[in-house]
Formats: sequence, structure tokens, C-alpha cells
Amino acid sequence: MNISSSQVESIVRKILGEINTPSAKKSANIPATAKVAMLTAPKKIEVKEFPIPTVGDNDILVKVEGCGVCGTDVHEWKGDPFGIIPVTLGHEGTGEIVALGKNIKADTAGNPIKVGDKIVTSVISCGECFVCRNKPANTNLCDKQGVFGLIPHSDANPLTGWFASHLLISGKGSTYFVVNDLDLKERMLLELACVCVHALKRANTTGLINFNSKVLVQGLGPVGLVMISVLRAAGVNHIVAIDGTPKRLEMAKKLGAKTVISFKEITSLEERVSLVKSVANGVGVDFAFQCTGAPMAAKDIYEYIRRGGGMCEMGFFVNNGEYTINPHFAMCNKEINVVGSWDYSADDYPTTMAFLRQAREMNIPIKELITHTFPLDKLNEAMEVNVSQQGIKICYVNE
Repeated sequence: MNISSSQVESIVRKILGEINTPSAKKSANIPATAKVAMLTAPKKIEVKEFPIPTVGDNDILVKVEGCGVCGTDVHEWKGDPFGIIPVTLGHEGTGEIVALGKNIKADTAGNPIKVGDKIVTSVISCGECFVCRNKPANTNLCDKQGVFGLIPHSDANPLTGWFASHLLISGKGSTYFVVNDLDLKERMLLELACVCVHALKRANTTGLINFNSKVLVQGLGPVGLVMISVLRAAGVNHIVAIDGTPKRLEMAKKLGAKTVISFKEITSLEERVSLVKSVANGVGVDFAFQCTGAPMAAKDIYEYIRRGGGMCEMGFFVNNGEYTINPHFAMCNKEINVVGSWDYSADDYPTTMAFLRQAREMNIPIKELITHTFPLDKLNEAMEVNVSQQGIKICYVNE
């Protein structure tokens, strides 16, 4: 076969062009190494440093800006219930894209994506189990569901949790969203808010929540307080909030709860039920969200609900024990509609972004939930502050 000199030159130019084409678009000044706050033993987080892996064609390297401390992080820090130590925790994170694989053109919602965009991550689904194949809108129920921040350490990619200076989004099934219009505090609250948006979606399947509903939220940790915010943004005008901590009850009022009840002041369940009924048409609330991880509280909540009402259980993300009810009185005789809520699916994220914008428009002070921030080397202290309930929402911020 005869090849002309011009054809040879063309082939050489093509090969050189492919060699010189970068595999990933990058911003300037990416360091050679990244720091991670690794949980190496129960109640022991150590800052370690690792080389930043090569950013592949399907990868995204993010410079972390901040990450909320979740109750799940605290449970893992206290006793490793998931059996994943050593691990870099942090799944409520956000940051700026500093390198982007050449195959990444859009986020999970189909929006264009580029270096410099602000980003958050969602669930990682396997794509192979029954739910992934047959119920793609319910990937929160994936048999092998993963999330960045709960992935055991790997030397191949040590940047799998948001408690770090950098995160490498890599691997099949990863989901992520561009969130340029949200500020840092809103972005650090997005994952938590998504838990509550998903719970409201589950509750709405009962048809019991509308503008006229009386709704109770029991347990005013970050989940319960954000649940109040989501309900207010959705148009629920009478929310009853129950907790035992004065500053959390006060925050519930600021977020829109109309009636607040301290179980430490009103210690009798009978008295609390009577008070709830007095503000809920004399019969009890139409719907209740159980946001505590306490079995006794979970047992009590049925008493506050009217006949024909409903309840969403979202407080037992880990095994906190059991409680006993009489099904005849608690459920059957009252015909209670009970739904469980587990995590969220990636398709809940756009709705949650819309909620955060709506909260901003309605001046719901959700960002005031963030009471404490800590640098990477103080995350053991952050966990202690969370456990002692000194604040409300604790966050890591990359200084």
C-alpha cells in the first residue's frame, strides 16, 4: 500500500494531537496530595495525607468547601455499627470542581457541568438489583446502595468522604448535581433537607397532608427541625413540635411551628396528648412525623394521632432498639396510615433544591440551624459537641 507524504503527516498530527490532549480539564494549583480526616478506631479521627489519584475520563475531582456532621457519622464514630473502619466519613458535603474527566458533560439532572461549578453528591446505586432494574425511581431501596462518606478506605482512591480537603467522584452509579445558585450553608444542608423532602413525599401518599392539616413533629434534632421547614414551605400552617431541649423548641418556633411542647415540662403522656388534642380539633393531629431515635417516643406518637390519621417513621436509621404497642388500639381501631421513610433517591435532589430556594423566598431561617463549624483537625471535637447537644447542626468547613 502506497501512502503519500501528506497522508503520513496527517496521521502523525492526529497521533500527536491525541497524545497532547489532556484527559481531564483542570483548574490551576491542584496540589499533589490531599488531607482526609479518617476514622481509624471508634472515637478516633486522624488527619492523614494521600497523593491525589489521577482523574480518569469519568471522574470528578472536587475541592471540599464544607460538610454537615450527620447523626449517622456520629453513630459510626461512636461504635462502627456499619463495620467500615477505616473510613473517611462525611456525606453532607459540597465543594468546587477542580478537575473534570473528558467524558463528563452533564450532571445527573442533565445540566451542563464544568470546572469551577459548585457540586453535591447523592446516592450510589448498583444498577443490578431488583429495585435498580425495575423501580428506578426508588434507588434509595437499592440492595447495595452506597454513599460517599460511608465507603471503606481504599489506597486506590482514598478520597471517598467529604471530611477531607478533596473528594474524587469515581465509579459506576455515582450521582451528583450542580448547585451554583445555593450558598455554602444551603449546600451543606441540602442532603439533610433531602431526607425530609423524601419523607414528605412518602407522607403525601396517604393523602392526609394539605393546607388545613394539623401535623406533629416529634424530635427536634436537625432532622425534625428541617422537617418543620419543609412542611412550612409546603403550606402546612399548623405544626405541633415536641422535644425536651429549650433551644430546639425555640428554633422550632422560628421555623414556623405554631405549638411547641416540652416533654420535660409536661412529663405526663396523658397531659401531652390532651394538649395536642386541644389544638387539633379536639381529636388529635392529622399526621405525625416521628424523628427521634428513642423507642419510648416512637411508642408514644400513636397517642397524638386522630382516628384515620397517619404517621411517617423516619427516626430509626440505625438499630436503636424496639418498642411495644397494642396494634388494636394504636393502629387498627384508629385505622392509622403508617409509612416508613428511608434515605432518598437521586431524583429527590432537584425537588430539594427547589425547597431551599422556596425557604429563602419565604424567609424561613433554615441556615440558623448551623450553630458550630470546625476545621478538619477538630472533627473529634465536632463529634463530642454533637453528642452533647451543645448546638443544633454541626459542620466541617474547609478553612
